[in-house]
Amino acid sequence: MATGRGLAGKAAVVTGSTSGIGLGIARAFAGAGMNVMLNGFGDASEIERTRKDIADEFGTTIAHDGADMTRPEQIAAMIERTRAEFGRLDVLVNNAGIQHVAPIETFPPEKWDAIIAINLSSAFHATRAVVAGMKAQGWGRIINVASAHALVASPFKSAYVAAKHGVLGLTRTVALEVAEHGITVNAICPGYVLTPLVEKQIPQTAKARGLTEDEVIRDVLLHAQPTRQFVTTEQLGALAVFLCTDAGASITGTALPVEGGWTAQ
Repeated sequence: MATGRGLAGKAAVVTGSTSGIGLGIARAFAGAGMNVMLNGFGDASEIERTRKDIADEFGTTIAHDGADMTRPEQIAAMIERTRAEFGRLDVLVNNAGIQHVAPIETFPPEKWDAIIAINLSSAFHATRAVVAGMKAQGWGRIINVASAHALVASPFKSAYVAAKHGVLGLTRTVALEVAEHGITVNAICPGYVLTPLVEKQIPQTAKARGLTEDEVIRDVLLHAQPTRQFVTTEQLGALAVFLCTDAGASITGTALPVEGGWTAQ
């Protein structure tokens, strides 16, 4: 069985990691002995409490950078700060994301621009900033948190689905470019996880489809997943750790669905 042993002392950046999937991955990395740069917005005292709790629980170094993922210069500065604070950078997880649910004819153009910037373009800018260093050290892991929506579509999510399809295309392209340098690039494609992002879209989807919120959970979200269960952040964190181990070294350029059978239908 592959474990996180051998990852102790490595350093990771996990974008969008002050809550939800990103926080689950950050915790899993810390549990494997890695030092982690958290990233994301939120109440400063809550973020500091989260940072300290992870550091105390796992005994690794945990920092936070509030880089705005719509600003390429701030993304690059966060990558450089991580190298400076940890002395290295081994793993990048592109997880930052936002969502908006609306019919295409009323979809706000500014929401389209923001979703493409945060969900897709930020992954490009962060990846661009880390690859040279990973090549120089001959080892690296880039994990893009895509979605089942990188593989299939759902109505009323034009920007999100377009962005996640783009993330998968970026994953495959970069994987081919770095394949001979000890670097793997993969996309984890979760189904519905009960994160703040999903909780927020439940009332939006209810409005768009004319349903109650309970009906959205039962007949829209979990209807897509044959297991009828939400994916957990712990499951996604464990997969991210596996991809960083030697056992995951030959997995690259691929989409890894974790969606309860959604895309098997």
